[in-house]
Amino acid sequence: MTANADVPVTPPATTSQMAPELRGRLTRFRVIAYVVGVFLLVLALVAMPMKYLGDDARAVAIVGPIHGFLYMVYLVLGADLALRARWSVRGTLAVLVAGTVPFLSFLAERIVTRRTRRGERV
Repeated sequence: MTANADVPVTPPATTSQMAPELRGRLTRFRVIAYVVGVFLLVLALVAMPMKYLGDDARAVAIVGPIHGFLYMVYLVLGADLALRARWSVRGTLAVLVAGTVPFLSFLAERIVTRRTRRGERV
């Protein structure tokens, strides 16, 4: 199959082509999405097994509250980006809930980054 020459192909926008205020908000969201994702994985894959299989709750007592605090930061930064980028309510809620499911915050971050750079609503 050959590409249709009549259809213009525009590459996705880069972060540098975005408005500076949106670029900063996206960067902050991306960082917190990764941090929350990592702490949730540590909580789910290390701390919880230590608690329930090894009868040692110290890791949950440390990692749990840290993840909880960081998730609150994720919610604030996600809502801020959603308002500025004019996301749909459904998209906003889906992204905000993504921080509660292991691995999902990483996927949400990629989708948000791609769509925001293209100027699309989430």
